[in-house]
Amino acid sequence: MPAGSRRRPPPPQRRRSMPPAPLSVSAPTAVPPKPLYLRRSFMAAAAALAALLIFAAAYAPWLADSVPSALLRRQAVTTKFYSFELVREYPHDPDAFTQGLLYGGNDTLFESTGLYHRSTVRKVQLQTGKVLVQHQMDGDMFGEGLTLLGNKLFQVTWLKNDGFIYDRYNFSNRHSFTHTMRDGWGLATDGKVLFGSDGTSKLYQLDPKSLKVTKMVTVKYQDNEVPYINELEYIDGEVWANVWQTDCIARVSPKDGLVVSWIFLHELRRHLWNSGNRNIDVLNGIA
Repeated sequence: MPAGSRRRPPPPQRRRSMPPAPLSVSAPTAVPPKPLYLRRSFMAAAAALAALLIFAAAYAPWLADSVPSALLRRQAVTTKFYSFELVREYPHDPDAFTQGLLYGGNDTLFESTGLYHRSTVRKVQLQTGKVLVQHQMDGDMFGEGLTLLGNKLFQVTWLKNDGFIYDRYNFSNRHSFTHTMRDGWGLATDGKVLFGSDGTSKLYQLDPKSLKVTKMVTVKYQDNEVPYINELEYIDGEVWANVWQTDCIARVSPKDGLVVSWIFLHELRRHLWNSGNRNIDVLNGIA
């Protein structure tokens, strides 16, 4: 397996999903402050963007008590820690291997799904989960991060330097591009530049016209690198980064890559597990 990349999905016989376990974070010098509860509506608005979270039916195993290793080596507690409040749940295709997710306005989502021979780009009705429009990707492409800038949808692919640009109103109107990130995992935008991740601790900025990397920072929490940066979303001046194989979102400053706060979603897994959703594995999709 190439360094920094996701392992390939195993054969059809899946590993048994693991039940949630209580979050346990050890600190050598201090105890985290009581979590501040973060309330964000799942309906995006100009003044208050929201985090719509989907557990992809992924094949990677979930690790009990999983937190980024940087959290276990922190020297002091000055960062804010957040939990969440579940406001509303929406139906979603359980067979969609969600990799990229964004809110497109008018109660619609744009979604990029993965797996070879099954990857798609789709427009989804939020309230019902119905797929309104879908583009089936070539069988050798594994769909990954997706973002919307103007009327263009930008998508990257796993284990390749290939990407695609789609017209948001007509998926058949598309063209390809290449990028110089190590791999294609996540994409987001602030309306001016694209932010990209490659599964390492690197956060890239790309020019949306040339698709060239214009800046790269290393995501760190108190001098410790945070690897496996995955799906991204830009919210109120921060890049929210899903850390693969953990139930954590890092809120990252795009200026220097420093983690300014953490969101713990372990109780979301517990809620889904107790509701009978036993095939969940890894957190993916922020919109």
